[in-house]
Amino acid sequence: MRHGDKVKKLGRTAQHRQALMRNLVTSLFEHERIRTTLSKAKECRRHADRMVSFALKNNVASRREVGRFIQDKTVLKKLFDVIGPRFVGRPGGFTRVLQLGPREGDGAEMALLELVVREERHHEKKAKEAAAKQKGGKKGKPDKKARDKGKARDESEK
Repeated sequence: MRHGDKVKKLGRTAQHRQALMRNLVTSLFEHERIRTTLSKAKECRRHADRMVSFALKNNVASRREVGRFIQDKTVLKKLFDVIGPRFVGRPGGFTRVLQLGPREGDGAEMALLELVVREERHHEKKAKEAAAKQKGGKKGKPDKKARDKGKARDESEK
């Protein structure tokens, strides 16, 4: 029986694996999309989703817990102030792994690890919502003008 197979060892010592995961997760939150091997992306996804879950709580204890893993202060601030609020109301699945095919040279399967709601898409969605609100407001105004024109015609006919 193979006990203790929940963690992919990735051919590294425990300390090296921990440093690798910290660096991958930090880069993911900094750039919101990273390119890496498929097995590293799948393992990194577990840690990244956990960090976003802590960011949703947004209290001192969760900041300290995440601060043990992500040691870059600017990325930590971005996680809690920018990335966390994007995922409010989402129960899980904060990251996505897209397979890219084999890497030239050694043939390792490559993947793109990204946040499901990225910054550009978040801004585009907000812009579309604002545009929809403006269109809704404009639709109401012509109706009033049309009613006014109708009143003017009725008065002119009299």
